Amino acid sequence: MNSLLLVIDLQQYFINENTKEIPSKIEDIVNSGKYKNIAFTRFVNFKNSIYTKKLNWKGCINKNETQIVIDTKNNKIFNKSIYSAVNKELLNYIEENKIEEIYLCGIDTEACILKTAFDLFEKEYDIYVLKDYCASTLGVKRHNNAIAILKRNIGEKSII
Repeated sequence: MNSLLLVIDLQQYFINENTKEIPSKIEDIVNSGKYKNIAFTRFVNFKNSIYTKKLNWKGCINKNETQIVIDTKNNKIFNKSIYSAVNKELLNYIEENKIEEIYLCGIDTEACILKTAFDLFEKEYDIYVLKDYCASTLGVKRHNNAIAILKRNIGEKSII
């Protein structure tokens, strides 16, 4: 099967005590040769975004905060300014590369990974969340809660 490893928001801003182990784990699978296609997402916030206006969240505005923390090896990077990575550019990439299975990993399990998984599931893609390669900046409890929600809503077999 033609698979895609989609690395969600592995950015400087999201690395903290709760997520610091994830970059090296993801770097190992990126370098494993297991996935024919690898792509990254990068969350980019703006001064007048819904996140700054409604949540007063001002992260990921400057370039240092949006820097991906591992070598992307010239793989495709999709910039996004919403929780979900699913947009026309990603869908075209999936179609052009005849992707049959999509594996998600990265940060934050309860936000961008969850929303991306839901959106891909509803578009009827075969998706899998690599739970040991995801984390929440708010800690293990938040990550585990998101995994439980994902199991219920996209299927236990989709969480590996």
